[in-house]
Amino acid sequence: MPKQKSHSGANKRFWITGSGKVMRRRANRNHLLEHKSSRRTRRLGNEVALTKADEGRIKRLLAR
Repeated sequence: MPKQKSHSGANKRFWITGSGKVMRRRANRNHLLEHKSSRRTRRLGNEVALTKADEGRIKRLLAR
């Protein structure tokens, strides 16, 4: 049976840490940043762990 390919869209958006957590970037940090407050953009700059409910689905897409 051939190797399973990882989902290239998911590959660009999610990554797995050494401890096995699935990480993602926060939304609303791409453009139109001028009118957003500095406080808001700083908060959005941090990566965050994915919820447990979505974790299995995304791990399957990453196929590692």
